[in-house]
Amino acid sequence: MQIVILGCGRVGSTLARMLDAEGHDVTIVDQNADQFKRLGPGFRGTALIGNGIDEDTLRRAGIEQADAFAATTNGDNTNIMTAQMAKHLFHVPTVIARLYDPIREETYRVLGLETFCPTTLGASVLKEKLNKAGASAARARR
Repeated sequence: MQIVILGCGRVGSTLARMLDAEGHDVTIVDQNADQFKRLGPGFRGTALIGNGIDEDTLRRAGIEQADAFAATTNGDNTNIMTAQMAKHLFHVPTVIARLYDPIREETYRVLGLETFCPTTLGASVLKEKLNKAGASAARARR
């Protein structure tokens, strides 16, 4: 599978390494060349310096042949915009955008954009752990 990832921070670089290890053709784009150090020496994919909002950068990354696109930058606006470009302009079959703001995440999901919200997921995990710990504590008090 050919995958383009925007953002080589902690999430993007980890995703790129995982997909690369599975044998996928991965291109990761970031504006800051220093971020590519996160990929490590074993990364066999392509690291491309550029602005993901720029159509030419996305074309150089292979977006026109991509099977999937993941927007993982720290900026919700950038992720929304590039995900919409990948989906509607370049017709990438699978497009996912990371959004920190749960309200935006829900809005764009309703509008047909596949999203991933670490804020909501993290809160859900914490709630589950608190409920489990609370139930254990309640049983222990009896």
